[in-house]
Amino acid sequence: MASKGKRRDAEGQYLTLPYAQLKSTAWRSLSGAAVKVLLELHTRFNGGNNGNVRLSMNEAVKALGISKGTAQRAFVELEEKGFIVLHTPGNWYNRRAHEWRLTTKRMQTAKGLRVATNDWRFWQSKTKDGPAENPSPKSTGPMENPRPGSGSTTEPVKA
Repeated sequence: MASKGKRRDAEGQYLTLPYAQLKSTAWRSLSGAAVKVLLELHTRFNGGNNGNVRLSMNEAVKALGISKGTAQRAFVELEEKGFIVLHTPGNWYNRRAHEWRLTTKRMQTAKGLRVATNDWRFWQSKTKDGPAENPSPKSTGPMENPRPGSGSTTEPVKA
């Protein structure tokens, strides 16, 4: 039993998931693979490496038991929904994985600490007609044939 005020080493690190995040539209719309990739990225965060959290596609495939296509879609989904940001692109030829920034964690920079941006809070699902302030145009085609003589006509055919 650990004494009061001392950290238990057996428990190790853990990840908090705030209710605001769990109840957000962005979180609830995540696929299972995206949740797995996000949790794997968090296991690679050590408290001071945000912006340099590395997880390659191949590592995600092996660690999580998902296909390459599923892993790729999960990374895209997490980026689109504001949970991660690509900080430094990887390089296949130099065998370097992308370096990610977790938007839920603060980041150490040369100018000091940057607070967590929590970009997921601003994500909104796309509707069929677009957002109310900028709806998509209705898809109505031309009411009649654009050129005379193409397709059917309303005029009777002369015999």
